[in-house]
Amino acid sequence: MKIAVLSRNPELYSTRRLLEAAQQRGHDALIINHANCYVVMEKGLTSVHSTLQDVGQVDAIIPRIGASVTFYGSAIIRQFEMQKVFTTLGSLALVRARDKLRCLQILAKADVDIPRTAFAKHPRDIQSIIDQVGGTPLVIKLLEGTQGLGVVLAETKTAARSVMEAFYGLDANILVQEFIKEAKGADIRAFVVNGKVVGAMRRQGQEGEFRSNLHRGGSGELIKLTRAEKAMAVKACDALGLKVAGVDMLPSARGPLVIEVNPSPGLEGIETVTGIDIAGKIIQYVEENIGNTEGRKKDKIGV
Repeated sequence: MKIAVLSRNPELYSTRRLLEAAQQRGHDALIINHANCYVVMEKGLTSVHSTLQDVGQVDAIIPRIGASVTFYGSAIIRQFEMQKVFTTLGSLALVRARDKLRCLQILAKADVDIPRTAFAKHPRDIQSIIDQVGGTPLVIKLLEGTQGLGVVLAETKTAARSVMEAFYGLDANILVQEFIKEAKGADIRAFVVNGKVVGAMRRQGQEGEFRSNLHRGGSGELIKLTRAEKAMAVKACDALGLKVAGVDMLPSARGPLVIEVNPSPGLEGIETVTGIDIAGKIIQYVEENIGNTEGRKKDKIGV
């Protein structure tokens, strides 16, 4: 089987591990830089090309699409989908998950538990938004932020109003969420592959830091999820149409709350903490689904 990992950086841990795992299982594996690809379309014909390498015919792709190239990356994935190439990440699922507002709207519609969240465009709505999420402290998130960047904890109404007015003044889109104090600066990352949680870790932020991202200096430890946490992670992925994803949840008094679903989660943290061959499980998922057209049927979710 010929498997292509779509990645802009062959030196990244996740890219290398997927390539190694595919080769170890006897597959012909290669890396395709999706940013260097282009597509050609005409009646009855769609194709993917690159002036820097031979794309050729592949049986499956494993997209590793960075947030900054979501639009272009989804277009390349879509072109492969039109050629009936199996993909571990659908183009529509990628777009859904990357748009934080759209993601939360879909999760809420699917009865997935999330923190109470508000979205508005005008400064006149600030007080109403603060009240809607239960007052302060509250969390303000830039829609375009990643890896904990653009996330602010406002502990007072004055601070919340100042930050929100500043963002609105810059014409930035923001989400405002209730602050889950029970989490105590920690969250849970559940790694889901094909409807099953294959690994999980608890991430703890540094002292005085409410963000638990490993990129922000947080630490990770192996944990065993509860049945409710596993079910919530899988439910979130199902709602978004994701087969491989990292689901981030906050422990709360009312149960696990999904705060984000990453459609292209890194492997280094989860493999290091758990000791589980996550890359191998992704390749196994590809092996089990080559020829299965279920994921290529017309999408019926109208959001």
